[in-house]
Amino acid sequence: MLTREQLLYLRLEAKGVRLLPMATRRAIAKKIEKSPEIDVVCLTEGSVLVVQVKSARQELDQDLERLQRAQEMIVSDPDIMRGSPVYRGTRIPVQLVADMLNQGATPEEIVEGYPSLDKEKVAIAPFYVQAFPRRGRPVTKPWAKTKPIRTTRHRRSLAG
Repeated sequence: MLTREQLLYLRLEAKGVRLLPMATRRAIAKKIEKSPEIDVVCLTEGSVLVVQVKSARQELDQDLERLQRAQEMIVSDPDIMRGSPVYRGTRIPVQLVADMLNQGATPEEIVEGYPSLDKEKVAIAPFYVQAFPRRGRPVTKPWAKTKPIRTTRHRRSLAG
């Protein structure tokens, strides 16, 4: 839904352009939109502010290639595991592998437990989960550890 130039600008925003005044940010975005292959953005001649676009573009290109590779490896089919993203040709959920890595499992241990996976597939799991988060409500219940606002006590009647 976003153009490559818009993604590049968002990458620059994440790297610190968001700290600049809005007018400056708009000028940077217009220059990137006007000249997509620009390597350095200088707002005026002899400007003190220089924005290096080339390194952000290279990082963006690498991440887009990685995302494309992940989408080739992972499939989400309603007939397989109720639509949970799984590795193509398996029933191994990507979220499970990402959770195992988060809990400290090594890629070698995961490959040993799931021989149909390789290290590349295991390494792509956290990236895919970050790019496509789980839908629905979060699993945690933030209200579970708080005290109730009001409690009501009922007396039992001893009529008998």
